[in-house]
Amino acid sequence: MPDIDWVALGLLVGSVLLSALYALAVSGHFPVQLRHATLQRGWGALVLWATMAVTPLAAVAAAVRGWNTLPWPVAVIGAGGALLLAPLLLQSLSDSFVNGRRGLLVFSLGALVLAALLWLTSATG
Repeated sequence: MPDIDWVALGLLVGSVLLSALYALAVSGHFPVQLRHATLQRGWGALVLWATMAVTPLAAVAAAVRGWNTLPWPVAVIGAGGALLLAPLLLQSLSDSFVNGRRGLLVFSLGALVLAALLWLTSATG
């Protein structure tokens, strides 16, 4: 059995899970008629579009580092499990959290922080 960096695996799975939760949450804001009024203009629109730019970058960064750090079967199983868990976890969260700015910010920034930690820990480890 190859050596597995368990910290890197945990960070990869967490980042993929938060990115998937973000993707599910943000998909509820389209088309624009379904979007809450606070997300249609001003700071809400900025939060929506900025997190839509940040989260895919964080997901790709985590995937690239996970691919380079972990054995590929471990990375695929861990990330796949996170993708399967995301819809079940999202159902347990309140609608006001998921449909508002807080959910978008928490999921997006969480994915970004975990991806950055994955890069930092695997670079020094």
